[in-house]
Amino acid sequence: MFTGIIEQVGRIARTEHHSGHLTVTIQPAGMWPDLQLGESIAVGGACLTVTGWDEAGFTVDLSRETLAKTAPHWRAGASVNLERAMTAGARFGGHIVSGHVDGVAEVLRVEAQPGAHTMTLRAPPHLARYLVPKGSVTADGVSLTVVDVGGPAGSRRDLRADEFTLWLVPHTLAVTTLRTWVPGTRVNLEADQLAKYVERLLAFGGSKGLRVEESKKDPLRPLDSSTLDGGQS
Repeated sequence: MFTGIIEQVGRIARTEHHSGHLTVTIQPAGMWPDLQLGESIAVGGACLTVTGWDEAGFTVDLSRETLAKTAPHWRAGASVNLERAMTAGARFGGHIVSGHVDGVAEVLRVEAQPGAHTMTLRAPPHLARYLVPKGSVTADGVSLTVVDVGGPAGSRRDLRADEFTLWLVPHTLAVTTLRTWVPGTRVNLEADQLAKYVERLLAFGGSKGLRVEESKKDPLRPLDSSTLDGGQS
């Protein structure tokens, strides 16, 4: 698990195509001396496993599924945000981030404001329902606060239901790759984990359980207490 607080920015030094996957060599700004083989690192928001390392950098393998579902950051010379998995005693500065990218968003507008930059993004349509004003979202691995959204229960009528805005302060721009965003940039997006769990719970009828045979008939139909396993409410 991650928090979306970027530790450093790395550079992709090399990519190697293999049968069915891509091996990427990443050089952090400062190599971690205690990095372990097999540990998880969020690279541009995608949770990846360290498959090798030396004094200069580390390698990760990307499957075809990861390549198909993430933004096209995986090229030599590209900069990527890096965060190691959080430890139990660490400060929780962002929000719950799994590193499982839900979709790719597109930057529509970048506007300089006094003390900040305003970014307008368009999310994939299936993620629009998870975007709420002052809620959380992860973009290229960075934990950010959604400012405005369009559509039902949105806060701006001039935005589409799948559009939202972010206000980025100078520090965020200075320590992440977000300073390179321009209109047309594609970014990895992860919706709030809690929102997805709530949606799944409601789809199963709130706190009521489902019989296996009932779920096969209509897995999204809420059931009343008479359908609970054991017949108890």
